[in-house]
Amino acid sequence: MENDIQGRAAHLAGIREKAEAEMARMGIDAAFIDRLVDTFYGRIQAHPRLGPVFDGRLAGRWPDHMEKMKRFWSSVAFKNGAYGGKPVQAHLGVEGIAADLFPEWLALFSQTLDDIAPSQQAKDWFMATAERIARSLTLSLFYSPALDDPAGKTA
Repeated sequence: MENDIQGRAAHLAGIREKAEAEMARMGIDAAFIDRLVDTFYGRIQAHPRLGPVFDGRLAGRWPDHMEKMKRFWSSVAFKNGAYGGKPVQAHLGVEGIAADLFPEWLALFSQTLDDIAPSQQAKDWFMATAERIARSLTLSLFYSPALDDPAGKTA
């Protein structure tokens, strides 16, 4: 049992080391994650459609949210386990959230990366990751399997 635990710890350490090395090659470090989150969510707050949705949920709690998002992106980029939340549950019941907001969120994220990403590889990696996240949230929040049920479709 102890060997299994040690083996798992070594395996996880290897995953973290590989992720850190990949991020370093692209110019990504903890300072970039902080800048990305600060810049992006500053733009979210000023956005005419996204800002009110986020502020409706986060009014008075923006600093906590910013720290959570820094932990989230750190965890995603560096595989360090810094974030342990449940993104789908966090977005359930958010007033004003709609599937058509996700392309706007992605466009703003892309513009932010255009402005601050240290390399094209970094932008590509973060955009591919953000697109997967947006797709997952969109499916989790708005997809209904009944819409694909052939029995429910008329000819």
